[in-house]
Amino acid sequence: MLKIKLTRIGRKGQPQYRIVVSEARTKRDTKVNDTLGFYNPLGAKSVFDLDKTKYNAWLAKGAKPTETIRKLALSTKTK
Repeated sequence: MLKIKLTRIGRKGQPQYRIVVSEARTKRDTKVNDTLGFYNPLGAKSVFDLDKTKYNAWLAKGAKPTETIRKLALSTKTK
């Protein structure tokens, strides 16, 4: 089963994340099938960039987003 989830990049204390598609049973920072965007929660304004065409294509193929990704994607649709 494929999941759309976050993988951590960045330094200690300064997390940044890539939004990726990978197998649900793999660890957080292992092999990925595709990269869909990035998320930086720090700073005055958090940055969330998601390629919506790729995101919708992976959803159509059966990939399930994690709860965090689902909430972030919904919050950007309303803005």
